[in-house]
Amino acid sequence: MGVESEINNIATGDGNPVAAQSGRTVTDVVTSDLVFRLTRGVQGSGRTVSCTPMTGEIVAELPASTPHDVEVAFSRAREAQREWASLSVRRRAAVLLRFHDILLDKQAEAMDLIQVETGKARLHAHEEVQGVAVVARHYGRKAPAYLRPRRHLGAFPVLTKVTEWRHPRGVVVGQIVPWNYPLELSLGDALPALVAGNAVVTKPDTQSTLTPLWARRQLIQAGLPADVWQIVIGDGRVVGPAVVDQADYVAFTGSVRTGRDVATRAAARLVGASLELGGKNALLVLADADLDKAVEGAVRTCFSSAGQLCLSAERIFVHSSVAAAFLERFVRRTRAFTLGTSLSYGVGMGSLAGRRQLEAVSRHVDQAVAEGATVLTGGRPRPDIGPFFYEPTILDGVEPTMAVHAEETFGPVVSVYRFTDEDEAVERVNATPYGLNSSVWTKDIRRGERIAARLQSGTVNVNEGYTSAHGSVRSPMGGMKDSGLGRRHGLEGILNYTEAQTVATQRILPLAPSMGMDDQQYAAFISVSLRVMKALRLR
Repeated sequence: MGVESEINNIATGDGNPVAAQSGRTVTDVVTSDLVFRLTRGVQGSGRTVSCTPMTGEIVAELPASTPHDVEVAFSRAREAQREWASLSVRRRAAVLLRFHDILLDKQAEAMDLIQVETGKARLHAHEEVQGVAVVARHYGRKAPAYLRPRRHLGAFPVLTKVTEWRHPRGVVVGQIVPWNYPLELSLGDALPALVAGNAVVTKPDTQSTLTPLWARRQLIQAGLPADVWQIVIGDGRVVGPAVVDQADYVAFTGSVRTGRDVATRAAARLVGASLELGGKNALLVLADADLDKAVEGAVRTCFSSAGQLCLSAERIFVHSSVAAAFLERFVRRTRAFTLGTSLSYGVGMGSLAGRRQLEAVSRHVDQAVAEGATVLTGGRPRPDIGPFFYEPTILDGVEPTMAVHAEETFGPVVSVYRFTDEDEAVERVNATPYGLNSSVWTKDIRRGERIAARLQSGTVNVNEGYTSAHGSVRSPMGGMKDSGLGRRHGLEGILNYTEAQTVATQRILPLAPSMGMDDQQYAAFISVSLRVMKALRLR
């Protein structure tokens, strides 16, 4: 059965089914008492509000920070950091391990807040809990080894002793976090920075501030001194630059445009920065792929968190020989998705984050259709479910002139392309300024890994969409090209937040003429010594 026949056999008009809604409401989750407890101690002399995308209603009134408030927050953090850094790495790591257990014990609270603030489905909220728990466990166990002093071979064996030390970045890491993953993107950077001995000042998106505030309270319960992690709230155009201008290192997640501004501002002060930016990620289905598994993987990769995941796939390249069969199953599976605002498990996809995202998604789809693209399923907002819902959408016939072809949509929209030659497919996957995440589906693992190595993206998953690489926290995760600078996770993810110091101690003889040698004799002696060290394969 072809794709068109399959589409004709699926009922249209009502779109995706609506999931049964939970009896609990937003106001059951976000109470005035909770907001008061979470915002206590936040430096802010103004007031602002946050809304939930589930209904569009205001859920909390929050303190709003001014640039002066940011200065005060940094001052408090600097003062607290000295004592925090004086603790052993093991004592700091123990805080992360206790936090790991608290997070899992209280995961229902965390998921409630994540859902209210982002509108995502509960399973996708749990992905954030999973990700943070894994990071907390990893750095709680590995930080002492990552940060221990290391002995290196000196300029001359025996004569020169060299030790590499790792110190905190000076004082404070300034962190700017977007709205789409408020738990994982705040803690994913904060935890390694904290265990490395830094203090942290975080500027979350106003819409998703309660989640990192909640996480901060749990870390304090786990033993983190309260002033070591400061959170400032407010307009990103005002508070963001103030954070960058105070920080000794900047961790930013967001758009390429803003990332360039952050990097420029940090560079002007000669402070480092790590940036995770946008993506136009691709999913590549080879001719020998298990199509059932590839379809399920594509659904997860394209529509998790309503496509508002930096690692989401927005382009699918499928071999022409299996394209009809793949699309028949992919369309059917996508149309069966349930949409809803339930605070319980069972919903396939939640809401977009707000009006701006809804307008961007609608613009991309509407323009593509106007210029000749075909909507295989989806393609419309669903205000009957919530103000910012949009159906999971599959587009065919997308051309390079269309915005959806090259621009990051950041929503539940994927374009499908066919190929006949694998070299051509690799070239087309790489034909983008982005390079964050990719996915390859094949029954031949070695073949998949060979192709993966040719793709220009910081992470590539074989027979999985994004979770395999992202969840492997011992390995670095980040973007190539315009998708960012630096890496999260693993050794690189913690060394970002340290300054390397080399201490070299010279013993017995100086590295200079001695024992009666003149300059020429010393030079000859050193030349012979260098040849000997090469022959001995010293490094």
